[in-house]
Amino acid sequence: MSSSTITRSAAPTGTAVSRRSGPLTAALLLLGALLASAIYLGIDTRFSYLLVYAWFGIGYGLLLQYGRFCMASAVRDLFAVGVPRMAVGVLVAVMLYSLISAAIQSTGINSFQPHPLGLHVLVGGLVFGLGMVLSGGCASSSLYKSGEGNLASALVLFSIAFSQAWFVTADGWIDVLVPASWATRAAAQDMPAQLSITQGWFDQFTAGYLWQLAGTTVADHLKLPATLWSYLFGNALLVAIVPSLMLLVLIYAKNYRKLYLRQRATSAPMTMRDELAGIWSMLTQSKNTALAGLGLGILAGLQMLVTGSLREHYGIFNFGELLSAMGYVDGLSIQDSVFDPGYWYITTQEAQWGGWLMSLAGIDTMDNLFFGLDNGIPNPLLNAPGMMSVGIIVGAAVLANISGEFKWKWPNTETAVLAISGGVLMGLGSRIGMGCNIGAFFATVTNGDLSGWVFLAGMTLGGYVSVKLLRMWIDWRLSRSGLDL
Repeated sequence: MSSSTITRSAAPTGTAVSRRSGPLTAALLLLGALLASAIYLGIDTRFSYLLVYAWFGIGYGLLLQYGRFCMASAVRDLFAVGVPRMAVGVLVAVMLYSLISAAIQSTGINSFQPHPLGLHVLVGGLVFGLGMVLSGGCASSSLYKSGEGNLASALVLFSIAFSQAWFVTADGWIDVLVPASWATRAAAQDMPAQLSITQGWFDQFTAGYLWQLAGTTVADHLKLPATLWSYLFGNALLVAIVPSLMLLVLIYAKNYRKLYLRQRATSAPMTMRDELAGIWSMLTQSKNTALAGLGLGILAGLQMLVTGSLREHYGIFNFGELLSAMGYVDGLSIQDSVFDPGYWYITTQEAQWGGWLMSLAGIDTMDNLFFGLDNGIPNPLLNAPGMMSVGIIVGAAVLANISGEFKWKWPNTETAVLAISGGVLMGLGSRIGMGCNIGAFFATVTNGDLSGWVFLAGMTLGGYVSVKLLRMWIDWRLSRSGLDL
């Protein structure tokens, strides 16, 4: 089998956009974003809070497209063809981002909430990893690839949105998944009368299992003082940098060292200096992804500062309060709240998109803890994190048009099936694991939360299994076709 069989076997086809028209399209996209911003501000200047999400999303999209930042590629390339470039770039980005996060944490303006640590994180990561490689893109890359004109990635987003919305509202036969202990503890919770948590298994998973768990950052667990050096040591160094360096050394030893030995002009034994030169060579091959990671870290840190400052300015804790004050109460939770993390996050806002469309079809999607108690289902035009995801698509489209990389790519049947099935698995995994490759891994480990490494372990295992399944599928097809690669 050729080294690129897995990645090329179900490639979509499409039409490229002219290089001459690309910059014009990019300019029109940015002009459209500016006009939309002016309209929002003309309606109410308090929509500046939503626009912060949108414009940071555009920045994220530019950087994601530039660095080709994709966890699916990192796992697939490492296990399928032994190429570590993307995995190395992601780890370098984690280390750089953690330093910026520590600086933001030291200011006291930090909206990050540690995740409950339990077996569900590993299971969620595994399911997410299975879907990630099957679909050919993670949660973040599906957004920026949609901005490049890849319609298979748009199918992935569609599947992620609706699978999550269904998953958190489903009951009936799926309730057999609920252990008796979850149901008992959930029934003992003092819950608002408006919510019927006994009707859905996800509510019982939340109230009967998740709420019994604790989450914390290492700096808080060690009870370090709230200083820059404490966050640099407890969160950045111990949680992000040291584990990343260990993984980089492992990747070098297992994947890159043989290539580096072949590239050397001498057959003399390797010295420690040579080994360090080899590691540096590996790191510099991923400079675009690393630079994108640095930029993402800076933007994510700035977003925390800006949203935190706006919350102080408006005297709010959650964007739902601002929406209520402006008279937009439809879609708010019973606490007048909506999903508003204050930093880079993906998948929950897409679940809200799916839930909103289901509600238009007459399905009650608010009688549950996920939407009804906390996240709400605001109109997509009033969904601040949702606008961040839209911004990612727009930002990626801008850069793809400028660089001549925009191309409408139409998926064939096999690609569409893989995109939908992989997207469904990613949606389920993100709800079990409470996040995706960004929210449950990238944003967690860089803020000192060890649960992110547990999610990565599950995601890597799931990705490895998917690589093996795809290889078996391709081998079976080749055997039936009579071709021998």
